[in-house]
Amino acid sequence: MSALKFSEERLMKVLVAPVISEKATMVAEKNEQIVFRVTTDATKPEIKAAVELLFKVQVESVQTVNREGKQKRSGAHTGRRNHTKRAFVCLKPGQEINFTEEAK
Repeated sequence: MSALKFSEERLMKVLVAPVISEKATMVAEKNEQIVFRVTTDATKPEIKAAVELLFKVQVESVQTVNREGKQKRSGAHTGRRNHTKRAFVCLKPGQEINFTEEAK
């Protein structure tokens, strides 16, 4: 298991939250991938090790996307939302993560 290379403390902080959206649901059904929001400095091997450690599944591949925060304005002031990073995790055949069971 690749989780041995990284400290367990670091792996617990890599995954921020699962993404529950219409697009993430379509990706999950079509490509059998799960979408997570991750820390911006997370690497693909760290993400793989974190998912394998937390959910006890085998990960086939990880794809990441850096998303820029949107420009927003309030009156005369402009600002920007935080930049985020998402990870699309593809599990090996026969593997599954059920978020309803994990919450118990």
